[in-house]
Amino acid sequence: MSQHRTIIEPFKIKVVEPLTILSRQEREPILKSAGYNLFLVSSSAVTFDFLTDSGTTAMSANQWAAMMVADESYAGSRSFAKFERVVRNLTGYENVIPTHQGRAAERLLFEAVLKPGMKVPSNNHFDTTRANIEHLGAEAVDLVIAEGRDPSLNHPFKGNIDTNALDLFCAKERAKIPFGMITITNNTGGGQPVSLENVREASRIYKKHGIPFIVDACRFAENAYLIKVREAAQTARSAREIAMEIFSLADGCMMSAKKDGLVNIGGFIALRDTTWVESLRSLLILTEGFPTYGGLAARDLEALAVGLEEVLDERYLEYRTAVTRYMAEGLNKAGIPTVQPPGAHAVYIDARAFLPHIPPHQFPGQSLACELFLSEGIRSCEIGSAMFGHYTDGGKDPKSFVPSQMELVRLAFPRRVYTQSHFDYILEGMVDLVSKRDAMRGMRLTYDPPFLRHFTARFEPLG
Repeated sequence: MSQHRTIIEPFKIKVVEPLTILSRQEREPILKSAGYNLFLVSSSAVTFDFLTDSGTTAMSANQWAAMMVADESYAGSRSFAKFERVVRNLTGYENVIPTHQGRAAERLLFEAVLKPGMKVPSNNHFDTTRANIEHLGAEAVDLVIAEGRDPSLNHPFKGNIDTNALDLFCAKERAKIPFGMITITNNTGGGQPVSLENVREASRIYKKHGIPFIVDACRFAENAYLIKVREAAQTARSAREIAMEIFSLADGCMMSAKKDGLVNIGGFIALRDTTWVESLRSLLILTEGFPTYGGLAARDLEALAVGLEEVLDERYLEYRTAVTRYMAEGLNKAGIPTVQPPGAHAVYIDARAFLPHIPPHQFPGQSLACELFLSEGIRSCEIGSAMFGHYTDGGKDPKSFVPSQMELVRLAFPRRVYTQSHFDYILEGMVDLVSKRDAMRGMRLTYDPPFLRHFTARFEPLG
């Protein structure tokens, strides 16, 4: 497609639903009753739902059609056989274990393999990955490159793992490392991609130390496309070819298919050899379901098999990345700083730079997320100190507060859901947001749960 033409939505819309449009005055009591936590706000009060891109996809006509011919047999379903064939062809891994979502895949793999005191390196672990590791008494170790911790720095692959640090860590801690990981794209670090060169080097290091290599592949297609357009040596290759090489460099993968599987529910573990498979399938039967459905209906497996093919359509991937770039550039022109360069699934606002007068222990990202809801009806997700910050003394002394590396607010765009006029409407409203930022105040926690705080915590504004 010519770069001189507008990049259009490469699909037609056949089903629509109305948007809820409320006034600020109507949203204020809703947000207050939810404890200023957008996870606790009803979707019926949200105009633009950018809380997550996970499970919020608009499925295609072919996916809906596939669901109608699903085989809902309890065991040995032909729908599982179709799904298994697609995953094997894409990844090259023989052993395919379906799960109802990525979190279930994490829990199964970690429960089967991890023991207290073990350590799992990655570029950045996302919230549920870290929580599932730490729940078992192990340690999630982040080794992202230094450039990945600077929101304003323009680097094409800020999701890369620091391979020098990885090599040293593996040498020092080998006895405690049951497997190593890399997340594509790096969600915690601003949706940033990992280069193919970096995956190759990480694979070499893991093999050198005899450590199994697992890819968190929830956005594998978006990462492959960003490699194609940003990594000079890969521009002539297709996104599918690049994705297949990434999988070939690892020993297995976990996937929340609610992202690049283009479905509303589903996930899987896929492994090259059988070392962990018996334990995983036993746990699957115990907690999720029979190994040929894994907690999913067969119709979900059918939709996922189609989605894993559709997601590698490069016209779709071009459009997907163009939307994110368009929004990032529009926000920057309005005076709102974002993580640079934009990735594919989300725009990450740099709340620390936008609200420098709010200290980390008063959660600038949470304050900004609440204001986005009140002013524009946007539901977003804080990825900063409300999610990852903690007090070293267990108290509330600001001097003991350890903030997140970055204070971000993620606008994650559901796939094939919103149009350019929606995004233009949002950008028009950002002028007012910028004008009132100096009056914005921080927040304090009124309820702090022990795990995955951001899902159920409650806050209140200061001042």
